[in-house]
Amino acid sequence: MRREKDFLGEKELDDNVLYGIHSVRACENFPDTTPFHDEWYRAMALTKRACYLTAAAFFSEAGKQYDLEKLNIRVVGSDTLEALAAAAAECEEGKHFEDFIVPAISGGAGTSINMNVNEIIANRALLLTGSLPGDYHHIDPIEDANIFQSTNDVVPTALRVAAMRLLLELEEVINELRSAVEDLEKRYRNTLRTAYTQMQEAVPSTFGRLFSSYSDALARDWWRVSKCLERIKVVNLGGSAIGTSITVPKYFVAEVVPRLQQLSGLPVTRGENLSDATSNLDPFVEVHGIIKAHAVTMEKMVSDLRLLASDIHGTHSVTIPMKQTGSSIMPGKVNPVIPEFVVSCSHRVYSNDQLIATLSGQGCLELNAYLPVTGHALLESLKLLIASGKAAASHMLAELGVDQDASEAAVMSSPSVTTALLPLIGYGKAAEMASLMKKEKIDIFEANGRLGYVEPAKLKELLRPENLVQGGYRLKDFI
Repeated sequence: MRREKDFLGEKELDDNVLYGIHSVRACENFPDTTPFHDEWYRAMALTKRACYLTAAAFFSEAGKQYDLEKLNIRVVGSDTLEALAAAAAECEEGKHFEDFIVPAISGGAGTSINMNVNEIIANRALLLTGSLPGDYHHIDPIEDANIFQSTNDVVPTALRVAAMRLLLELEEVINELRSAVEDLEKRYRNTLRTAYTQMQEAVPSTFGRLFSSYSDALARDWWRVSKCLERIKVVNLGGSAIGTSITVPKYFVAEVVPRLQQLSGLPVTRGENLSDATSNLDPFVEVHGIIKAHAVTMEKMVSDLRLLASDIHGTHSVTIPMKQTGSSIMPGKVNPVIPEFVVSCSHRVYSNDQLIATLSGQGCLELNAYLPVTGHALLESLKLLIASGKAAASHMLAELGVDQDASEAAVMSSPSVTTALLPLIGYGKAAEMASLMKKEKIDIFEANGRLGYVEPAKLKELLRPENLVQGGYRLKDFI
C-alpha cells in the first residue's frame, strides 16, 4: 500500500493503481455507477498531450533567450514533459481506462475528471521513467501533469473534441441510412399503397413517395449535422480558470490550440473571447437541438414502418426482418425490436435535450459547474443516435420487404381510391362508388362496372401508379 496526502488529509491506495487521492475522494463523494465516456477520456489525454508538447516548446524557446535558472518561475524539465506526453499518448489509445474511476455524474465542474486523468498520466510517466506510482516528488499530478492548464479549459475543450469525433461518425451513419432508404425508394417507386391521414385511409400513393419523404428528411439531418462542427469548434484552451489566461504564458495561449488542431486533425480554433467560451454552454444546446431533430426523424420513420408491418394493419404488405424470439410464453411471436430500440434511443435523446438546456442555463457568472453531466448527456445522445442509425440501416431497412401485389390489391379495394376520380365524375358519384365498394367489399373496377361511370380502359389508365402520383393532373389525362 502507498499513502498519499492532500491538504484535507491522507489516504491509503494500492501500490499499483494509477489513480490517486483526488480520484478516491471523488468516488467516495459521488457514489454514482454510471461509467464515464471512453471518448471523453481519450480526448482529455489528447488535449493534455497538446499541452505538454506546447509547454516543452515554450521552455525550449524561452531557454534560448533567458537563463531560466535565474528566473523566478517553475520550469518543468524536458524529460518530464516527454514522459508525460508518452503517458498521455497511451491514454489516447484507451489504455489505463480501468484506472479512471470517477463516475459520469460528479460535482465540481469537472475537477475530478481532470485530476483523475492527471493522476493516471503522472503515475504512468513515473513508471516510464523508472519510478513508482505516488513518487510525486519526481512527477506531480498538479505541478507537472496539469502544467499551464485548468479544469475549466481542458475538460470542456476535450468534450468538444470528443463530440466532434462522434459528430463525424454520425454524419457517416446518416449517409448509410439515406442510402438504404434511397434503395427502397428506387425499388418500390411505383408500388401502390394507400396513404393515411389521422390513421384513416386517405388517397392512393406509392411506397416510393413514402420512402422519398424519409430520404429528404435524412438529407436535411445530414446537412444540419455537417454544420455542427462549426458550432463547437471554438475552444477555450489556454484560458485557464475563467478565460483570462492567468498563470499561463502568452506563448502557450497562442500555440496550444494550433498544436491540438494538428494532433487531432479537427478544425478546433481558439475563441476570440475566452471568457465567453468558458462561461457559456449555448453551443452545446444548439448542437444537441440539431441532433434531437435527427432523433425525431428516426422515430417517425421506424414508427411508420412498424405500424405498416403490424398485425393491426390488415394488409401485411410490409414486413420487417425477424431478429429474435419475441416472447418467453407466446410461441412463434416475433417483436419489432429494432424500431423499439430506435424509439427508445430517440426518447433518451429528448430527455437529454431538456437536461442540457436547463443545466446550461444554470451557469453562474464565470463558470458552469454542471459540465460533467451536460457533457455526458451530449456524448450519450450522439452514441445512441449512431447506434440506432446503424441498427436501423443494417438490421431493418436492408431487409425490409414489400408485397407489391398485396399492396396494390389493397389500394384498388379501398374506397379512398375513388378520390382519384373526382375531376372526372365529381364528389357525389365518387362517394356513391366508395359506399358501394365498402358495403359490398368489392374493388373499384367491379364497382365501376356496376355503376358505369367511367370507361373501363380509361379507369385502368387513370389508376396507373405513375398517374396517381404525378403531382397534379392535366386536362388531356381525361380525354
